[in-house]
Parts: sequence; C-alpha cells; structure tokens
Amino acid sequence: MNEKLQQLAQSLEGDCYFDNKMRILYATDASAYREMPLAVTMPKSTDDIKKLIAFARANKTSLIPRTAGTSLAGQVVGSGIIVDVSKSFTQILELNKEEHWVRVQPGVIRDELNMFLKPHGLFFGPETSTANRAMIGGMVGNNSCGSNSVVYRSTREHLLEVKAILSDGSEAEFKTINAEEFHRKCEVETLEGKIYKKVRSILSNYDNQVEIRKEFPKKTVERRNTGYAVDLLLETAPFTAGEEGFNFCKLIAGSEGTLAFITEIKVNVVPLPPKETGLLCVHFNSIDEALRANLIGLKYHPSASELIDHYILECTKDNIEQRKNRFFVQGDPGAILVIEFAKEKREEIIPIAQQVEADMRAAGLGYHFPLLFGDDTKKIWTLRKAGLGLLSNLPGDDKAVPVIEDTAVDVNDLPDFIAEFNVILKKHNLYSVHYAHAGSGEIHLRPIINLKTEEGNHLFRTIAEEIATLVKKYHGSLSGEHGDGRLRGEFIKQMVGEKNYQLLRDIKYTWDPENIFNPNKIVDTPSMNSMLRYTPGQHTPKFDTVFRYYNQDVLQHAEQCNGSGDCRKTHLSGGTMCPSFMATRNEKDTTRARANILREFLTHSDKVNRFDHKEIYEVMDLCLSCKGCKSECPSNVDVAKLKAEFMQHYYDANGVPFRSRLIANFSNSARLGAIMPGVYNFVMTNKTISTLVKKISGFAVDRSMPTMYKTTLMSWYKKHQTQNSKVKSQKRIYLFCDEFTNYNDTEIGIKAIQLLERLGYEVIIPKHEESGRAWLSKGLIREAKKMANKNIKLLCSLISEETPLIGIEPSAILTFRDEYVDLADDDLYTTAVEMSKSVFTIDEFIAKEIQNGNICKEQFTKEKKKIMLHGHCQQKALSSVAPTVQALTLPENYTVETIPSGCCGMAGSFGYEKEHYDLSMKIGELVLFPAVRKQIDDVVIAAPGTSCRHQVKDGTGKHAKHPVEILYEALM
Repeated sequence: MNEKLQQLAQSLEGDCYFDNKMRILYATDASAYREMPLAVTMPKSTDDIKKLIAFARANKTSLIPRTAGTSLAGQVVGSGIIVDVSKSFTQILELNKEEHWVRVQPGVIRDELNMFLKPHGLFFGPETSTANRAMIGGMVGNNSCGSNSVVYRSTREHLLEVKAILSDGSEAEFKTINAEEFHRKCEVETLEGKIYKKVRSILSNYDNQVEIRKEFPKKTVERRNTGYAVDLLLETAPFTAGEEGFNFCKLIAGSEGTLAFITEIKVNVVPLPPKETGLLCVHFNSIDEALRANLIGLKYHPSASELIDHYILECTKDNIEQRKNRFFVQGDPGAILVIEFAKEKREEIIPIAQQVEADMRAAGLGYHFPLLFGDDTKKIWTLRKAGLGLLSNLPGDDKAVPVIEDTAVDVNDLPDFIAEFNVILKKHNLYSVHYAHAGSGEIHLRPIINLKTEEGNHLFRTIAEEIATLVKKYHGSLSGEHGDGRLRGEFIKQMVGEKNYQLLRDIKYTWDPENIFNPNKIVDTPSMNSMLRYTPGQHTPKFDTVFRYYNQDVLQHAEQCNGSGDCRKTHLSGGTMCPSFMATRNEKDTTRARANILREFLTHSDKVNRFDHKEIYEVMDLCLSCKGCKSECPSNVDVAKLKAEFMQHYYDANGVPFRSRLIANFSNSARLGAIMPGVYNFVMTNKTISTLVKKISGFAVDRSMPTMYKTTLMSWYKKHQTQNSKVKSQKRIYLFCDEFTNYNDTEIGIKAIQLLERLGYEVIIPKHEESGRAWLSKGLIREAKKMANKNIKLLCSLISEETPLIGIEPSAILTFRDEYVDLADDDLYTTAVEMSKSVFTIDEFIAKEIQNGNICKEQFTKEKKKIMLHGHCQQKALSSVAPTVQALTLPENYTVETIPSGCCGMAGSFGYEKEHYDLSMKIGELVLFPAVRKQIDDVVIAAPGTSCRHQVKDGTGKHAKHPVEILYEALM
C-alpha cells in the first residue's frame, strides 16, 4: 500500500503523509476514540478530492473529511485516509448583502466569517463553544449550534445550498427545489438521480411516513442530530402539502461527512444582534432548582439560558485564566443559570431582569441575582465555554468522559429527565458534571469514569445503554448538537426503531454504495466502547521525571489534553497560544499535537526510555515555550514544561547538541565577553566575522546578535552602592539581577535602580545564581534544578511580603513563580511556594505600590505621550499585562494601547536558530510588526521582554523600550 500511497502523493497538488508521526497526530479528535488512519492528506483543489475519491474506490479504503478536528463523538476518527481541508479550503467566495447570504469553502472559521460580515451589519448566527476555530464545513457536518440556539437554532436552519462531490466522483449541487424540479431530478440516470429517486420511494410510502413520525424525536425537541434527518425531509413538499420546498441540505446537515464531500457552502446570514446584552446570573442551591427556574426565565424570551454547575465552578478556582472570570460568584452555589437578554439599550434589559428575579423569588427559587453588562459578559461566557476543557483537568485517571453528554429533550421535560438521569448515575455510584444549554432542553452531562480499567470500560457502555433508554422514554434526541459519530451511532436503531434504521442504511448506501465516505458513523457503527484512547488494563511504567507533577505523572499531564483544539485559534482571535500554529496552520504545530505525540509514545513505546523517539522531537521542535497553553488551554496542559522534560530525557539517550549547550551556557559565555566588551561587540557586529560565527554556531545569518554593555549591572551596582552607602530607606526591596539585564540590558537595570531609589526604595541586589532560564529553554532541566535549589536557599530568608524580590526581565523573574516550584527538592517545596508569593516583575511591583498609595502621579511628568505596549508572552500566561498598563499610565497624560499580539516570535534562542528564523519572523508579521510599523515616530513602543525588544528591532527597525525606561524618563 505504501507504494500506492506514494503514487497518490505525487499526483496531488496538496500534501499526502503516511508516516507514523502524522498518522498518530490524526488518530484522535476531541472524543474518547483513537484509530490510526491509513494516511493524512491536505488537498488544495476539487481535483485533488476527486483523485482521493478515485483512489479510495480503487483500493477499497475510505475518506474521513476533517476541518478543526474538535468533534466529541469520534466523527473524524477512522482507519481510512484523513482529508484535512482546514488549510486550503478557507476562502469566503461571495457575499450578497441584499439577500443575506454568503458562500464559503468548508475551512472558513466561524468567528472569522463573522469578522468579515460585521462591517456589513450581518453575522452567521449558530455558534459553538469552539467558534474561534470551528469551521463551517464541520458545523454543517455536525449540524452545530450553541448557547444562542433558542434564537438562531442550528446550522441546518441556515444552510441554503451545498456543492459536493459524490462517491462516484461526480459533482452535484443541492438547494431548495419545487415539486416539479424534484420529480425531474428523479428521472436522471446518474448517481444524483438515484439519490433523489431513493428518497422519493422512502418518503412517499405511507407506512414509512407513519413510522418516522412515530419514532423520531418530538417535534418540540429542536436540537436533534439522531441519525439522518429524514423526519425533517418528510415535512417538505412534495411529501407534505403546503410545506417548504425540498432541499437535501436538511439531510446533509448532520450527516457527518458520510454522504458526500462538501466543497462549497451557502448559508443564510442575519442582521447583527442588538448592541446591548445583559446576563442575569442566578445562583441556586441545586441543579433541580435551576432547571425549574429555567422555565420561568424562558417566558421572557431570552437569547440564551445556560447552566453552570458546582463542579465546573470548583474547577475554575484552580485555573489561572478562569479565576479572573468567576468574580461574580457568591458563596458556593449548586448551580448558576446564566440568562441572556439582548436589546438595543441597557435600560430595556433592567426591568425584564427585575421581573424575572421577582417571579423566581416568588417561586422560592434562587438566592443571588447579579445582572452584568459590558466586558463582564465576555468573562461569563468565557467561563461557561471553558467548561469542557476544565473537566479534563482532573488529576489522575478518573475523567469526566463524553459518553451521554449530548442528550436533548423537550425543555418542559428537562427537570424530570435530569432527575431520572441522576437516579441512574447514583445507582452506579457515579456523579456527573452538568452544564450548558438549559434553554434548549440540552444539558451536557459527563460522569467521572476511569476508562483505563476493565470496570470503567464496561461502565462506559452500561451508562450509554441505560441513558439511551431514558432518552427514548422522553422521545428526545440522543444527540442534540455533538452528533452520533462512533459514540452514539450504535444506539440509533434503538432511538428510531428497526424499520427506520434500515431506511437510514438505504439512504447511506444509495449515496455511497462502496462506503468510502467516513464509514462506521451513523449506521453500521462498531461497539461504542471499542477503539478508545485507553485500552482497558493498559500498563504504563513509573516515570522518573525532573519536574514535579501534582497528583499525577508526566503521562497523565499530557492526557489532560482532551483535543478540544483551543490551540487552533488564529491570531485574529487573539491570545498567545499557539504561535507556531498561528503562523503555519499545520496540525503538527498545535499544542494538541504535542500532547498527543507524547501521550502516544509514553503509552505504547517498547523502549526503556520512552522519551527516546525522533517523532516526539519533530513535533516538539516548533514549540516556542511561550507558556500560553499553561493559562489559555482550558485543561492547563503546560506543553513548555512537557517539552523541557522531554528534551532532558531525549538528550540522555542521544547527547546534547553543541548549540543547545552553547545557548544554555549563555551566562558563562557572557561573563567572558564582558571582560572585553568592545572586542565581543566587534565580533558580533562585523558582517564577515559575525556571519562566520553564526554559521559555525547554527544561528541565522540574517539575525542580529545581542551586544554587551560597557560594564555589567553588578559592577555598576557595587560602585553605586559604595557611593550611596549612607542612603537608607524603610522601604527595602531586593532586585534579582538576571543574566540578560546584567550583561546586555545593563542600561535598563541602571535606570530601574535609579527609578526605584528616586521613588523612595532602598534597592539591594542579594547574592544569587543565574535564573536558569537559558538552561530551561534548551531542556537541560537537571542543571536548572540545581540553580533553582541554590536560589531558593540563598533568598528564602530575605524575601517576604515586606521585602519582596522583583525582576526586570519577565522570563527570568517568573521562573520563581513557575518552574522553581516544580523543580525544587521536596524539602524546599513549601519554601519555594511561600517565596513565590513575594516575587514580582517590576511592573507588578510598581502597580501594587500605586494601589497602596506609595507611588503617586505627582512624581511624574504631565507631558502627553502615547505608548503602544507588547506584553511578554510568559507575563501574559503567568501574570497579566494589566499591571504594566497601570504602571505606564501613572503619568497622568500617558495613554497606553495594548497591541493584540501573542508571542513576538523570538522566544529566547528560538528566533536566533537558523532553522527557526523564518518562522520566528512570520510570527512577528502576524500582528506585532504591522502594529509597530504603522505608528508615528512620537509613539513610544514598550516591551518588557528582552527578546521582544530585539525582535521589534530586527523586524521593524524601531527601538522598543522597557517600561522602567519610560517611567524613569518621565520622573519630575
């Protein structure tokens, strides 16, 4: 087969991979399933897709269409050829503002489509919690909807037309047609004609009509993705008089790529929603109270009504990003119902919310009713949407598994349904997380199960069977929005009856006689507890790691990635994670891919050192260790930490490369260079000599190299301390003299000390080791551990809330808050944790002192100045840029605008390395460089990070300043 795949690869315009590494990366989605595909392709044209169809037919294999790969029921997992259209089929083809429709390719991201539509006063209504990376093709395949479905319903209701390639390679276009056109289609002797003829024979049959109307979900259950939507096709002309015209798009929506390969999609778009939204966040003592109150809230026609239960609220307490978003929570509620009202003016919302509160209180429901507007609403929705990922953040092997989490019933049946649901779980000694779409009759419910055990695997199936029976009792849909896939396909026969199930099979095999399109989904699905990520009873060894992993091991930390794909968002959606993916748009370069590859080999390797695999190295290579995933990944998967751990063990087996050791030894090299800084700088700036040095060292020839200051900060400080030995202050602080400030950015260090002294602080540089940041960045973490332990011992007796440790370079000082805690010896762990609470970036310290009234605006100029700020990526992940903004706006006429950039692309040594230089600059070009270039000369560019400032200089020719330089120059 490899020879045939090689020939296929040569015939395609796009890419075709059949190596082990790429197959592993596409063996999973966001579900519990794992199956190795035959190959992975990225077609560039419809001709490529036709070639793939022909290949599949000739070689008795299959095609699995895939966009963002965020499906929760195993829809894009299979043994055939993955066809990833997320990189090339990304064009918005046509917009008709007057008729309110847009035509797109399947790889267009939902949120980015709405960015395009917004200037025209339009938007695409259906959304998902994955909307910043979910693509329209995937939304059609899955018939996606989201929290606003009470207003905008599902994708199906907005799907107007589809262009597709059928299983015989022919092209077809599906849209609304009248009865005459429908019958004409049936007479055509093509595969398309056979498809129309088959559905006519099925839906014209009176017995079939009776059976469909009897067995399919209630019409009042608007969220329904159970099987193919033949019940909806039945309610169109020519089968039901007086109804809308026939459109196969109703069937294609929710068909999960099993019928045809979509190449173009035309969807309805609607006017932008009202400008003002208010969220009434009602607190309840129990879920049952919340669900009964939901029926009261729905009487007032909200645009959403979403449930968040206490398990998710507990998870948010330990999540760096989500802690900021739970500001509105009072006490420990059993559940919170978030009811959204949208109007043109805030004044229209307030009385509605007051009436809802009055009605609920009269019914004895709810104890706290905060009404939130503006930016606060974004925080609430971010909290709700993060629920899925947060559920994967449980330590150990017990996880909240997606097994019965997509059931939908009539909203009036919801309280009773959930009550019976929980009785079933209690019978099995299980509890479930409850969250999501109360307003639509769908609550996502995830029981906690360990799928690595035989007992857990059996329970996974038992629960699915019993809940399917319960859903059938209420005439609901087993899938409300997440689809059938591998997870629920097996139970469709039970949900719609044997006769109807055979009709669904007839439809599938009329469209796709040779079963080449995404087989084993919806019909003929294998057992739902087979082909899971985890094999029951699987054994993995104990890993001897350098980093500390809390209540878990390194494998379990990687397993926290559930595949939700938050790392696939682009730079247009903001945030830091994941800079390499933002630039390449390759799945291989996602945070998810790095967790997947590590999980795969740590689970299945037959080597003693399970880290010793070139495939892991290749996938980890483009991780910039920006730490964005530590905060932005809802599961808090710290891939920078995992990469460093992996690199140490990989080096153990393969040796440490010369360049890696050279970079790690930066401090020692700089110490030598500082002896004769003029000579060092000549070598680094002379074009001929520096080019030779860069080539020998493996650095990019086009990258400028950092130079030495005429003295080190420590040398300057010792002289300064002697001259100012009598100057004392009750406000004493300790300054960490990081290696980058000591040798390269000495002027910034000098100004920082002078600034702090002018503000009334006694600045002491205590004895300490280098930060170890360079060692950490190259994965030499055993050496970094030694430095961490030494620094903890040297500084722990000095550092306290009254005498904090502050640092100038974020990547260095933040090691005390991040890596040091994970690296410290067991007997130093508590000390490291306590000390970390009194360690701050200099921006944070100044902002804190402003809040305490110890620094005031009167000490600074009244001159006007505009500042454009680029935050350091590790600062964004572990702290915030808010303190930097607060510090820089201390001069009363200084204004700060934050550049919506993620990582600058330099990332320590990454941007210097010859093989990474082009990607580094490409990342810079996403947001940062264009934003800097368009500023007039009077605008000050601020960047706390030394790497960031260097990247700005190389990428734009402009000089960026550290915030302390700006404040020092602003002193009166």
